[in-house]
Amino acid sequence: MPSSKLFFTATVAVLLSALSALNFIKFSFFHAGDGELQNHHSSIETVPITGAVGPETYAFDRLGEGPYTGVSDGRIIKWQEDQRQWITFAVTSSNRSGCEGQHDHDQTEHICGRPLGLRFNKKDGDLYIADAYMGLLVVGPQGGLATRVANEAQGIPFGFTNSVDIDEWSTTGAVYFTDSTSRYQRRNYVSVILSGDKTGRLMKYDPQRKRVEVLLRNLSFPNGVALSQNGDFLLVAETSECRIMRYWLRTSKAGSFEVFAQLPGFPDNIKMSPRGGFWVGIHSRREWLVRRILSYPVMGKTLVRLPINIMKAYGYLGKWRGSGLAMRLSEEGEILDVLEDKTRIRWKTVSEVKEKDGTLWIGSINKPFAVKYKV
Repeated sequence: MPSSKLFFTATVAVLLSALSALNFIKFSFFHAGDGELQNHHSSIETVPITGAVGPETYAFDRLGEGPYTGVSDGRIIKWQEDQRQWITFAVTSSNRSGCEGQHDHDQTEHICGRPLGLRFNKKDGDLYIADAYMGLLVVGPQGGLATRVANEAQGIPFGFTNSVDIDEWSTTGAVYFTDSTSRYQRRNYVSVILSGDKTGRLMKYDPQRKRVEVLLRNLSFPNGVALSQNGDFLLVAETSECRIMRYWLRTSKAGSFEVFAQLPGFPDNIKMSPRGGFWVGIHSRREWLVRRILSYPVMGKTLVRLPINIMKAYGYLGKWRGSGLAMRLSEEGEILDVLEDKTRIRWKTVSEVKEKDGTLWIGSINKPFAVKYKV
């Protein structure tokens, strides 16, 4: 192999590994009390998922049952605690041929669906689903095949429908959701970051009028969304920018958009905590080399155009990715808690933390299990 090609290959490997770089440490929970972070010990349980991976997000129904989560083969599964098993609750695609079983679901998710964001409407029991390929869908309390309610807005098809939340304070039950990009599919999400793509949108669906309204556009990988406790504002994770933005829905600030919190890594989902504030799952840290790449858009765009499979290279280098990270932020954007993987579990990508009854359910986009953490 010519020396120039060797150098080129090595450079690509270094740049991609920077997206995966974290230190291997043991599991810990820190609470920001009296200005210092204190270590707390708790019990951890892994809950295996058979035949699929990637419990990205969690939702509990209006009876408190679950959690429910979407996985890589297009199913939405429900955890039955009394029987200690997952059961299939719903699917987002009618085409299930070749979807289930042990294989690379990345190659079939555009056919089988990839449910990401989940949120139950507590009034009627319907489950709203943001599927990366199928768009915004809904399924009734009994489950089954979900019905699509939207897959485009203002003539532009959704490219990567991602997260969803419901305004329980409104009379219409407005559904807020994100479309991360109109250029790349979910299975190429690293390209969204490297290319500096800004085609993401924040949208609102009115179930009564069956209409989609675009609230914000030109966003950098908009991801998780979460309404505040009183519904005054909506938080939106801008993954590529490593920050959480706040969009005001009510008060004199309605319609304005501002930085809520700057984070040390790439945020994924946001969920409100019953103890106050919001849990933010962080996919990986933003190391110095990543900052340098993103500071020079030409460099990232060049990587995307290379004749290599960026996602496969990223997945391979992910073997050396370190600990997962999550933070609980106050309604003012201040750090309240920090959760970091410091066990042999080696949780490499935290997509979400859902807190219920003193237990944290921790999600990931690529692990074959869910994690329960007692606080």
